[in-house]
Amino acid sequence: MLHTLAISNYRSILDLVVPLGPLNVITGSNGSGKSNLYRALRLLAETSTGGVVSALAREGGLKSTFWAGPSTISDRMKSGKVSIEGTHQKGPRRLRLGFAGDDFGYAISLGLPKPPDPDDPEPTAFSLDPEIKRETIWSGLSYRPSHALIDRAGPIAKTRESRRWEVIAQHIPNFESMFTHTGDPERTPEIVQLRERIRGWRFYDHLRTDSEAPARQPQLGTRSPVLDHDGHTLAATWQTIREIGDKEVLNEVISDAFPGAHVAINTAADNRFSLTFHQDGLLRGLTGTELSDGTLRYLLWVAALMTPRPPQLMVLNEPETSLHPELLPALGRLIIKASEYSQILIVTHARRLVNTLAQYSECNEIELEKVLGQTEVQGQGMLDKPGWHWPD
Repeated sequence: MLHTLAISNYRSILDLVVPLGPLNVITGSNGSGKSNLYRALRLLAETSTGGVVSALAREGGLKSTFWAGPSTISDRMKSGKVSIEGTHQKGPRRLRLGFAGDDFGYAISLGLPKPPDPDDPEPTAFSLDPEIKRETIWSGLSYRPSHALIDRAGPIAKTRESRRWEVIAQHIPNFESMFTHTGDPERTPEIVQLRERIRGWRFYDHLRTDSEAPARQPQLGTRSPVLDHDGHTLAATWQTIREIGDKEVLNEVISDAFPGAHVAINTAADNRFSLTFHQDGLLRGLTGTELSDGTLRYLLWVAALMTPRPPQLMVLNEPETSLHPELLPALGRLIIKASEYSQILIVTHARRLVNTLAQYSECNEIELEKVLGQTEVQGQGMLDKPGWHWPD
């Protein structure tokens, strides 16, 4: 389980350290920075596949993602005693992302490349691409130099061997993570374990329910223990849960939201699967094309959360979208049930959903707010922050 998430110098987040539990609910008013926290976590996940640089490019480049305010905001600025003024930047600007879990911690630092050499006869055309400046893996919940296990600075990565460091790679491209270039199960098991763990994180963001949504159409069916991100495996995933998952719980969560209802899976001769939704009072079941957006989205959430292969971390972005307020308590109970098998992080502004989740003793509610343009955890004092230190 992850215990700490840290973000520095990313959009509205100057310096944020968030404690995490089994079930985490990120709330806050519009513009408080919820989406920025979600996107930062997705960037972290991209490191395991080597896609963090291209992901930043899709956001407009590293320079556009940097915090736009002063490098420090003093208490006098917050109190209004002095005006907001730019401060002198000490050292190069860095976007830093990190987390700490039960066994390992990880941090990555990204920055802009050095200015091109005017005397270089063949300068690179990618002079604005962000570079990975530092990556570190350590043991324990907080970084200390003595706890470091793997350290990558520039193109060189080292592993700790007893009391000395041993070089394991010398030519890692500055635009690729060490996860994609090193990972010997015997010499660097930490890299292998952490890479596979991060790759297993599962993100769901705005499941499609429009009229052309794949979930509405019959699809070729194969065993699908994990719902695909576009929802096209809905019927196949539902049938897979029935066969190798918890069929009784699956029926219970449908009855909780729609009393007396049940779902049937139909298989055509060409092995295409489709879903039919049966409700009390109707003489026939409703096909995918007939379902309302809210009903279809709830069925998609059931398939995603009741997976027979739960990930270590599942992240849901605004799961309340398109759902009728009356369905939110049932969705909350569904999420609580799923949190027994996966650590879950939810970004939401639906107070009714938050209130349902808050009844769970393991729920960790984190409310964000903007203070002078900076995203902060509401009510978090110096002593409330988890211990966190960035590698120098």
